[in-house]
Amino acid sequence: MSARPWYRRPDNALKRIFDIAVAGLGLLLTSPILLTLAAWIRYEDGGPIFYIHPRVGKDGKLFPFFKFRTMAVGSDRQGYEIDAGDQRITRVGNVLRRWSIDEVPQLLNVLRGEMSLIGPRPTLAYQVDSYTPRQRGRLVVRPGLTGLAQVRGRNSLTWPQRIELDLEYIENYSLVLDLQILLATFRAVVTPDGIYGHGWEKK
Repeated sequence: MSARPWYRRPDNALKRIFDIAVAGLGLLLTSPILLTLAAWIRYEDGGPIFYIHPRVGKDGKLFPFFKFRTMAVGSDRQGYEIDAGDQRITRVGNVLRRWSIDEVPQLLNVLRGEMSLIGPRPTLAYQVDSYTPRQRGRLVVRPGLTGLAQVRGRNSLTWPQRIELDLEYIENYSLVLDLQILLATFRAVVTPDGIYGHGWEKK
């Protein structure tokens, strides 16, 4: 990666500036909606608004990963695999998951420098422990709010398929590719395809 021109590296300064600008504007514009949803989550069962759990980021470092809570408190102790109709999902959680709004708090992770708008999705430590040397290549960049795997199948893909797409993204990074993924993400959000399937992505 270091042999590429700086603007073709997936950790370049221009990408970081873009992340901060878009994440900050996104939070500002959606704040009334987010506050309303936060109140709904709290009202439904009195539990916490956010689900915060450690994820593995760039260079294998752990960071607190933010999501709107969509399941009953303590549900993750029953496992991370979730299917459509899972009784652990709250009413507001179903709405949040349908439109992927539960992921929006990760804009805070972007502003904090732990994530990028575009990149491999952050994973759990036990998954990283089973990576091959090649698969560990996805840890050389900040994880993303969305990525190539999310616009090419999301959770309907197997875990190895998603990792290969993440590595493809890193190897072929460009700002144009980031913009293409961002636009494709907006299109993917309006359909429920791939919300449930292989893996643990939708907690």
